[in-house]
Amino acid sequence: MSSLIKRTQIKDLGRGGMDRQQVVLHMNPGMGDNSYAHNSIIQKRVMREAKPIVEESMMRLYTIIPIHCFKVADLGCSSGPNALQLVSNVIDIVDCSSSNLNLKPPVFQFFLNDLFGNDFNSIFKSLPQFSEIIEEKKGQKCGGCFINATPGTFYKRLFPNNFSHFVHSSFSLHWLSQVPKELGNKKNIHLTSTSPPRMHKAYLAQFQKDFKLFLKLRSQELVSKGGMVLTLFGREETRDMRTAWSLFGITLNDMVLENLIEETKLESFNLPLYDPTIEEAKEVIEEEGCFTLQRLESVIMGWDGNINEGVDDKNKLDLNMRAEFITKQQRAALEPLLKAQFGENVMDELFVRFKNKVVELMEEKILEFPTLIISLIKKA
Repeated sequence: MSSLIKRTQIKDLGRGGMDRQQVVLHMNPGMGDNSYAHNSIIQKRVMREAKPIVEESMMRLYTIIPIHCFKVADLGCSSGPNALQLVSNVIDIVDCSSSNLNLKPPVFQFFLNDLFGNDFNSIFKSLPQFSEIIEEKKGQKCGGCFINATPGTFYKRLFPNNFSHFVHSSFSLHWLSQVPKELGNKKNIHLTSTSPPRMHKAYLAQFQKDFKLFLKLRSQELVSKGGMVLTLFGREETRDMRTAWSLFGITLNDMVLENLIEETKLESFNLPLYDPTIEEAKEVIEEEGCFTLQRLESVIMGWDGNINEGVDDKNKLDLNMRAEFITKQQRAALEPLLKAQFGENVMDELFVRFKNKVVELMEEKILEFPTLIISLIKKA
């Protein structure tokens, strides 16, 4: 949920070691055409792919631990319709398990986490309607549902020791706590197939440090045998175009050549994002040592979220419409960060150019990315 694109607090967007500014990352707020609320279909589809694994983890947990108040944390929840999807899924899963086991349903306590700049207000405004829907579906069977906001970076402690039963994080952990330092990379804003080895090593080292810290913190907050399901952007070594992130670097370079963007601004900017391979993620989990790895899977998805899948030929979107869809998804996630660096006045031009490049690429190749789905159990 937390989405393509969330969220950590970063100290430096540049390539040096100096702390230049504090920037809080967040999705485009509100309900407008470019908002995350209207452009988060890919995240919804990823949650749908992960739902059976969430269900497996929840049912295991519910059958081995007596739970009277079920405490669930969603880290990187973002905003919009996906923000409460996990809440709905968990209530459905536990309700079904309670009926099958002839148990009294527990009280639920959900903690929605994201950075301070997240549009929590839009979530709060949707709660009355959401509560009505739950009551209509479950009636008196639901033992009570309390929803709380927990703002802050998940690279720090969020809860007391042995507090939560289940942790979920969707499309958040590919965001690093900060840009790796001393990259010496003046032309690209992210890793590409031609990036120097030291740049790859720097990004990998930052991911390893951050992911290991995240696991350590969550192990302190989870109860013994508590569960955790994570989804994040992944990578296959063989792909030359890793993600749409690289395409923004090409687009920005073109705009520098046409004097639409200052070269110094491009040279001092890198995206704080990393898309690990399955092996890289597994290595950190095993090295950190507090969790048993239940599942580690990769699901391939198109940049357009496979939007034409299952659609008859008459209603399928053409290349131009699919590229527009991809661009809006990316804009909802990356515009606040790009705007802070390059200015609001070039945003429309940037995303128009990005869309045109997506169309060109889609004529040449299939644009896909792997999503990693990880299921963990805290060791006793």
